Amino acid sequence: MAFDGITISCIVHELNNKLMNGRIFKIAQPENDELFLTIKVNKEQYRLMISANASLPLIYLTDTNKQSPLTAPSFCMLLRKHINNGRITSIYQPGLERIINIEIEHLNEMGDLCKKILVVELMGKHSNIIFCDDAGKIIDSIKHINIQMSSVREVLPGRDYFIPHADDKLTPLDMNFDSFKSAICSKSCALSKAIYTSITGISPIVSESIINDCGFDSSIPPSELSEDELYHLYNHFNNFMDDVKMHQYSPVIYYQNDNEPVDYSALILNIYSEYKYVTYPDMSSVLEKYYAQKNAITRIRQRSADLRQVINTALAKSVKKYDLQSKQLEDTQKRDKYKIYGELITTYGYTLTPDDKILKCINYYDGNEISIPIDNSLSPIDNAKKYFDKYSKMKRTASALSDIIKETERETKHLESISISLDLATSEDDLKEIKEELIQFGYIRRKSSDKKSKFVSRPIHITIENEYEIYIGKNNYQNEEISFKIANGNDWWFHAKNIPGSHVIVKPKTNDGSDLPDHIFEIAGSLAAYYSKGRDSEKVEIDYTLKKNLKRVTGAAPGFVIYHTNYSMMCEPKSVDEIIEITL
Repeated sequence: MAFDGITISCIVHELNNKLMNGRIFKIAQPENDELFLTIKVNKEQYRLMISANASLPLIYLTDTNKQSPLTAPSFCMLLRKHINNGRITSIYQPGLERIINIEIEHLNEMGDLCKKILVVELMGKHSNIIFCDDAGKIIDSIKHINIQMSSVREVLPGRDYFIPHADDKLTPLDMNFDSFKSAICSKSCALSKAIYTSITGISPIVSESIINDCGFDSSIPPSELSEDELYHLYNHFNNFMDDVKMHQYSPVIYYQNDNEPVDYSALILNIYSEYKYVTYPDMSSVLEKYYAQKNAITRIRQRSADLRQVINTALAKSVKKYDLQSKQLEDTQKRDKYKIYGELITTYGYTLTPDDKILKCINYYDGNEISIPIDNSLSPIDNAKKYFDKYSKMKRTASALSDIIKETERETKHLESISISLDLATSEDDLKEIKEELIQFGYIRRKSSDKKSKFVSRPIHITIENEYEIYIGKNNYQNEEISFKIANGNDWWFHAKNIPGSHVIVKPKTNDGSDLPDHIFEIAGSLAAYYSKGRDSEKVEIDYTLKKNLKRVTGAAPGFVIYHTNYSMMCEPKSVDEIIEITL
């Protein structure tokens, strides 16, 4: 979600509750466009992170810190000179602009009480942190903007500070129906765009969500709405803004695919009803958690890209090889015909004349007449031998291909299982295990400088009802570990039928060999379905059996097993988070 005016309003409310009358204890500038302010309020200490990064402007309270350069930048030194030990007297947002003003009282060199304003503008590529005096003069800024860079305003020491207002935008906190109607109906674009381009602080997703609540199509122009429909839309918009005016926020992060963050919001957005969400006590927690998770997933995807390319290339070769081998095997299926030709020529060859190119005779296997091509340059015995040799060659080829195809199938299944492991990887340690497996099976060459990775990644482990421990392998090595090291003979084992996926083990704390309750079978089956190639299906068939019925496959990759005694059931895929939520 865009860092819009509503999100900033939520942050301002939080900062007012926590930082008001606090003293600025430390000022650091770890990056060219980033500040860290350490603020003491009574006996509490807070760290405020402010970033004017063009691609990701942010402001929130955090417990983390960054190492500062040995020599502080000039802007940081200026702030230390003026407002170090200063007291925060006011934090406010002009209208619903993407701006936060932090007013600070401090003593100057003469001991007189002065006021300064730290203006934080969070406007995408135009983001800035501007330091002003109480008269609105710019003392300095973290980014200098001259007339060549912007024709709207200069941000330089000595210039007057002002907000570059968009003249045609309304402030949503004090508008009425007539101004709302006039603003959006003057636009000929889609209804959603008409709202967020007409009203300050509203992001496209908030606009879409409000329209969705009304049951309207967001792509139609405002002119197609009747007076009653416009009033209905205004009421929904006004109700939404009432929560902002009353500071009744509900900071949330929306998730998809188990733990992948999709978006965040200061208020519940019904447009995201298909996603699960987690609420947080404040917006700072949301922003820090969201971007940390987003960065972690991005980092994992970037680092797994090379591994995925290796796997996809090897998998494509394996599939192509399997198709060619299958076609060759199919061609050998007609080998019995050549054996029959040889036998019939041996039996009826005496009827051939030197000029015959076809032997017509009765096939004593089915009683029908058959025509057999003959090479009249060869004797009947040599013609029979030629067909017997062709039959023998095809028979040997079929026998060899059967073994080769089985090996190719095993290789394909192994590579598919590694591909699924990449989808389940949540840490760099998971990637190390996958890379090590690719090295050990010859898909990647180990560099002379590389040592064998030490596995520190662990399988997923949850406890249900304080009675049943469930282990889920995220890759083949973990599947091997939980099935043959963690599981005991009477523990239950689950796996998606005939498709790559995780092994799931259920260990009752009191393991007396008795059956699990039905709902535990369903939970384990749902987990096995989700952590498999079939996770996007409505239902997945799951095989389950006691661990003592499992056997390793000789010469196969780790985690590959066979079993001859099992049960099956159909399960709806559910992630660990969904299972925990259900069982709470």
